Amino acid sequence: MLNVKSNAVPELGFQGAVSGVLDILQSSPPTWESSLLNNLLIFMVGSPILVTGLSLSGIAAAFLLGTLTWRAFGPSGFLLVASYFVIGTAATKVKMAQKEAQGVAEKRKGRRGPSSVIGSSAAGCVCAFLSIYNVGGVAFSGLWQLGFVASFCTKLSDTVSSEVGKAYGKTTYLVTTFKVVPRGTEGAVSVEGTVAGLLASILLASVGCLMGEVSVPQAVICVMASQIANLGESLIGAALQDKEGFRWLNNDVVNVINISLGSVLAVLMQQVLFQNWHQ
Repeated sequence: MLNVKSNAVPELGFQGAVSGVLDILQSSPPTWESSLLNNLLIFMVGSPILVTGLSLSGIAAAFLLGTLTWRAFGPSGFLLVASYFVIGTAATKVKMAQKEAQGVAEKRKGRRGPSSVIGSSAAGCVCAFLSIYNVGGVAFSGLWQLGFVASFCTKLSDTVSSEVGKAYGKTTYLVTTFKVVPRGTEGAVSVEGTVAGLLASILLASVGCLMGEVSVPQAVICVMASQIANLGESLIGAALQDKEGFRWLNNDVVNVINISLGSVLAVLMQQVLFQNWHQ
């Protein structure tokens, strides 16, 4: 009998530990502990995919982003960011050899570093923190979620339009003058890239809608805001980037401006439409 009891104690202890871990994983609403643990498990399983699109330091930055996203918006928010990463990475890899030969490919064969991860997610991270700390109360919680989705719709649209344009764009125009310029020129656009970017934004907004992050009207707002923001980003690139006095305006800074503009526009559009609806 003594032996049976001594064997049962470790067994119960193990079962208790497993049960405790499962309870943490399933915490609702998410806690920092559950977010960290869920994120760790997903990153371990998804590491083969992550290394194709991120450097090691980029993975570390993405891990922090994933944990923050899960804490703020739960599994649905995490899935939105994961969808953004998969689609964006796939677009970056399209005709990589051709883009490298033309000198317009992303560095490290498209594997993004921490500055790129942070530059692409800065607005989303701000929205996540505002949501976590309940800034503005219940009345604003939906706005922070909308801004979060809009920021990633904006960045994915920008990435896809740029990468598809460099790969398939037959004619590339400078957005400020409509002068024909080489592929990869800052501020240049193509019909192929613009259409692809629009479709990418619609796809990610649809994911956000299906996951319950945004409503159908809000998904439309995200798409509209993303296209306006990307036009603004192209204008900045054509008029200011690489110009004298604006050397600080590199791609990462422009990314932050771009996604912030998309996020803010979506929130403002929601507020204007909401007020007009109730007048």
